[in-house]
Amino acid sequence: MTEHQETPAGDDGTLTAVKPVEAELLVVTGMSGAGRSTAANALEDHGWYVIENLPPQMLGTLAELVSRMPAALPKLAVVVDVRGKALFADIRESLNALSAAGVSYRVLFLDASDDTLVRRFEQGRRPHPLQQDGRILDGIAAERALLADMKAQAEMVLDTTALNVHELASAVTELFSETGPVVLSLTVMSFGFKYGLPVDANYVADVRFIPNPHWIPQLRPLTGQDAAVSDFVLKDNGAAEFVDRYVHALEPVLAGYRRENKHYATIAIGCTGGKHRSVAVAIELAKRLSQLPRVTTSIRHRDLGRE
Repeated sequence: MTEHQETPAGDDGTLTAVKPVEAELLVVTGMSGAGRSTAANALEDHGWYVIENLPPQMLGTLAELVSRMPAALPKLAVVVDVRGKALFADIRESLNALSAAGVSYRVLFLDASDDTLVRRFEQGRRPHPLQQDGRILDGIAAERALLADMKAQAEMVLDTTALNVHELASAVTELFSETGPVVLSLTVMSFGFKYGLPVDANYVADVRFIPNPHWIPQLRPLTGQDAAVSDFVLKDNGAAEFVDRYVHALEPVLAGYRRENKHYATIAIGCTGGKHRSVAVAIELAKRLSQLPRVTTSIRHRDLGRE
């Protein structure tokens, strides 16, 4: 399997991503209840051949088959999870064996907050696969410990805490379209610190140094998506300078991500409630980052509407 290549520059001088000439192998894993099945269904909708609950020890055999027949299975996604229990303990060794054999693959890790996972299990009236005689939280804690290394090394971590099944399917669609993933897809997320840090953020910036439009009566009911708030936030008080310098600081990081074949990253911008300052700055930051070569951006306002 080969890595992604770049097409020649187009008329506008930009470079675009193309699909690899051989097969793609995607390993989908993550916390139970975080949406692996939904992600698998979305991948199938976009032409991926999906195999669920594959014992990790079979990854090498499957990858060899795909390498020999790339036209038959150009896009293969393998869902592995802790239901294999003892078998799953060998997944890191299996993935290392793939790398040693020269097989390129990527890992999509799905996560969610403990509270969200507990609620999903309770709504489904089913036990966590690792809880045994304990509580659901005990099973979640055991699974987090088992998956810690996988999450740390995953190219893509997708937090599904605030996503319903339709939003999760849309997020997977953005990552894996019919033409394959872009070279580097950035999600710029606004959030409110009072609701907690986003667990899937690669970088977090605090814009609470900017005066809060909440204290301006005519701006309070508006959001950072409104021009009046955006103008107030970005016009003075160092906000524009912050955006300039933050984009400049991220440029070598994003270049490094591309060299390391990392295709997805999340940059989170936080203010107190996630309504005014972080929203306006996130929109401006996404606009600026999208102008960089081989980068596409999407915007997510995690806490907008919660106040």
